[in-house]
Amino acid sequence: LQDLSERPMQLIDLTRMLDSADLERLPERVKGSASVLVPEVEYMTPAGKGAEVMCGLFGCERHHLPDGEGWGEERIRINSHLGTHVDAPLHYGSMCEGAPARTIGDIALTELYCDGLVLDVRPWAKPNEAIEVSALQAALEANGGEVTPGCALLIRTGQEAYDLSELAWYSYPGMSREGTLFLSGLGAKVLGTDAVGWDRPFGVMRRVFRETGDAAQIWDGHFAGREREVFIVQQLDNLQALPANGFKVGFFPMKLNRCSAAPARVVAFVA
Repeated sequence: LQDLSERPMQLIDLTRMLDSADLERLPERVKGSASVLVPEVEYMTPAGKGAEVMCGLFGCERHHLPDGEGWGEERIRINSHLGTHVDAPLHYGSMCEGAPARTIGDIALTELYCDGLVLDVRPWAKPNEAIEVSALQAALEANGGEVTPGCALLIRTGQEAYDLSELAWYSYPGMSREGTLFLSGLGAKVLGTDAVGWDRPFGVMRRVFRETGDAAQIWDGHFAGREREVFIVQQLDNLQALPANGFKVGFFPMKLNRCSAAPARVVAFVA
């Protein structure tokens, strides 16, 4: 029999590709939220602005450069919550569990490399509605894996069926306060989703608040992180490529000082 320990580790990228050209593909009604979906990029190509910059820097002319080309360079403007990103507790408020909330720069990498489980809630989740605790329990039972202290629970809502050009991508199932506290109460530290956001869509929460006057309906999934510290990860991609459990996952956010979040490269390590 083959020694399974000799099998190569498979790396599965769970990060959404960012492309400045996607701005033109956004539905008109969501363009006000473009900064968390699409980066602003100024491209300086080797044959264009890159050569111009190098000529100015070195006091040369284009014919002095190989094939008349300089370097490639980009100037990028981003939101700290752009694309696949990790939320630090500061995102939910200045205090967490009665102490000053940590920033993204305060979180150790050892806290962001952990066991992972995929909770597939597609049979029960509905667009624009909160994912019920009963659905999370059912998905956990179907998974069959062990929730270990500090692990990552990744919610597969089925949003891989759409992309950011489709309105259905923005009508995602979201998490409630009860759902967030249920997952963190199991011992999970990292809570991820393949949806654009962790909570129900903003328009849904706004409508419910307007109709009921219940302030507890406002961003309740995130605000639950004030009570029990968690790191929320949104806009994950490719969860369908993962096994249900038995893998490690690393969340590698940019090291941004004093910030409430950072874009991240998220990678699963599957034996």
